[in-house]
Amino acid sequence: MNRVWWIGVPTSFLLLAACLVSTKPAAAQPTARRVLAPGVLTVIPPVPAEKETMHSPVPLKEVLAELDDLDWTPHLYPKSETLIEKAKAIGLRREIWNIEFAFKPLRRIQVDVPQPTGKMQRKNIYYMVYRVRNAGNTIRPVEIKDDTFGHVTYGSERAAKQPLHFNAHFVLAGRVLVDGKYVVKEYLDRVIPAARRPIEQRETPGLTLFNSVNIGKEDLPVGDETNSKSVWGVVTWEDLDPRIDFFSIYVQGLTNAYLYQDPASGPQKGDVPGKGKRYAHKTLQLNFHRSGDALHEHEDEMRFGIRLDGDPGEQARILALYGLKEPLDSLWLYR
Repeated sequence: MNRVWWIGVPTSFLLLAACLVSTKPAAAQPTARRVLAPGVLTVIPPVPAEKETMHSPVPLKEVLAELDDLDWTPHLYPKSETLIEKAKAIGLRREIWNIEFAFKPLRRIQVDVPQPTGKMQRKNIYYMVYRVRNAGNTIRPVEIKDDTFGHVTYGSERAAKQPLHFNAHFVLAGRVLVDGKYVVKEYLDRVIPAARRPIEQRETPGLTLFNSVNIGKEDLPVGDETNSKSVWGVVTWEDLDPRIDFFSIYVQGLTNAYLYQDPASGPQKGDVPGKGKRYAHKTLQLNFHRSGDALHEHEDEMRFGIRLDGDPGEQARILALYGLKEPLDSLWLYR
């Protein structure tokens, strides 16, 4: 009957009807970004230091190992001018950039996550929405020459290096009480595609949240609070031990500052340059605590900062779990 009804109807009317009943979704309209209330976003400013621009003076042990047969004493100029002597103490200088990090409270959401079996499993996903911004906190070494004697020293200056990229690396380290002793469990963040959309709808309507992989492709040009060119991301974890009550989140990729240590035995002749070196990267440590039990997990139980206790002995025990001597909600360290 329906097919017969359309016979003889003008084509223009059919086209109009097709447009009205079309199931194709309309193009998404831009949505105004949600304005956060004061105090919702915790901002951790970078702490650039001039000493991070240099390793000085240090021996170039790889050079000394390879050129050990070139140790000689010249007759017409000081021995300190030979390659061997120069390699025993040399200043290594570099430019150091820094990215500002800000984050919203750590939260939890339940999401159906696809499993290798092809089935869906409902899981507790812990996540943190954050913002990264290039505030121009780049410092670089500057050569200062003494015009009288020709001596060269070094200072530093601020530079607006752009653009930067945030190569995200997050680790959640939780302390779990097992048989009367605390055991540290570390969890690398995981990219969970099924969780991104529900988190965006809950936290940032109209704003795309990048994960720990694709956020590294986004440019971070220099910007300030009035001309913010920031990028927003979300970091997610799954399968956390529900017994965790004290934990820290370590964030790397906010600066290129690092320290290194040569192997105790030293490099041997013929070794690949850098073999055996151990590097420690400047890392942001965010401290959290959770009150509650392992049976009824709830996001309202998670708090940013060190739990304070009126008992000095208990307070010292809590601080020791974070490796601290005083209550610090956040700190920079090399890890």
